[in-house]
Amino acid sequence: MTARSREEVPAQGAAALEVFLRSRGCPDFVVDAGLDGLIARWEEIAAEVAKGYAAGLDDWLNDMDGRQLIEDSLPIAGRSIVRRLAARLEAADEIVRSHLVSAGRCVWGAGLARQHGWTAEREWWYFHVPRNPAARLKSDLVGG
Repeated sequence: MTARSREEVPAQGAAALEVFLRSRGCPDFVVDAGLDGLIARWEEIAAEVAKGYAAGLDDWLNDMDGRQLIEDSLPIAGRSIVRRLAARLEAADEIVRSHLVSAGRCVWGAGLARQHGWTAEREWWYFHVPRNPAARLKSDLVGG
């Protein structure tokens, strides 16, 4: 975590978030950046989606897993940091959502959606794809 976020997250919250991120297999740079870093990356993804997501399906799934990691981190991070970051997360979500269309299914597949209890309403990022995907993602989505 950054020095600033360590100040704003109660010690127990910071420690719990670090343990949580490590338990999810996050590399040190992700753990060190904490929720601030996860949201900063989501903001970068929002910009990529807005200009035309150029990566393929594996990258899309990884980026959506990043959004899920944010969601799962929110209750652990502590209220003060969540309040501080809420506007940034909402703005990035709004950008991403405005450039997506329904995939008609979970992009990870129905089995994983059932296993994790994901729904299109709550975990919308797993049920949508860019409206105008670049060639790589478009090809991956149609199985080509």
